[in-house]
Amino acid sequence: MQIFSTNRPDINMTLKTKRFRVEQLPRVAPETRWRTEAMRSYAQPLLLWFTRGQGRITIAGVTHGFGPHNAIFLPAGTMHGYEMLGQVFGSSVFFPRDSVLTLPEAPAHYRFREVHQQAELTGLVYNLARELEHERSGQDRALMAHAGLLSVWLDRETVEENLHSLEGDASRRLAAAFSAMVERDYRSGRTINDYAAHLGVTPTHLTRSCNLACGRSASALLADRIHFEARRMLDETRKPIKDVARLLGFSSAAYFTRAFQKQTGFTPSEFRRHS
Repeated sequence: MQIFSTNRPDINMTLKTKRFRVEQLPRVAPETRWRTEAMRSYAQPLLLWFTRGQGRITIAGVTHGFGPHNAIFLPAGTMHGYEMLGQVFGSSVFFPRDSVLTLPEAPAHYRFREVHQQAELTGLVYNLARELEHERSGQDRALMAHAGLLSVWLDRETVEENLHSLEGDASRRLAAAFSAMVERDYRSGRTINDYAAHLGVTPTHLTRSCNLACGRSASALLADRIHFEARRMLDETRKPIKDVARLLGFSSAAYFTRAFQKQTGFTPSEFRRHS
């Protein structure tokens, strides 16, 4: 069953309709892998439905493997990034942030082994995507009805399947707390020492915990989040480089340029020219 993509703009859609999106998972080229792999978040709740392929996803500082027929729910503002190992197919479902839908309050990883579960979720996503394809009377109500059925289905699966929790040992909890702080404050210019002090641990302990939870240091997670946002602004806006640097907490454009080139291999100007 094909899942429709709703990437095309439609000026006739209502504001509420625009906040629902169903998109195919992107096929990424080497130069755009940062769009999926770098740490980022969305203002809307997000459901990732992987129907084929496998990879690794880091959610709130903790890395997990995913495979075919895995679904991952991410509340709004959850820092994450995923690496595709080979070709991966599936869909992303974005829910309105301010809707009345009852959605999971914490990240959840669903692994569906039964064929009927896989078919049911694919059908629910398909119905929502199909409704988005064309503007029709009563579309907002229809979208809320389809999304409501999807939210009920996820809630039932969470209860009935006793799904894998994204919480864990002390290292994972600390990495998750650090990731939440990074998502909130990555524009502030705070250092790893500042984050560690706020969390009541040493920088060494924070880095060790992040390495255990996701195989990456605390400084790598912080830099990844900052430079995802830098690349996004350079690619999607025409803000001057000095303004991008200032908005991300860098003390100068020169310091930002050095850090950006170390992280990406390009200066900000080079990246913008080639994006």
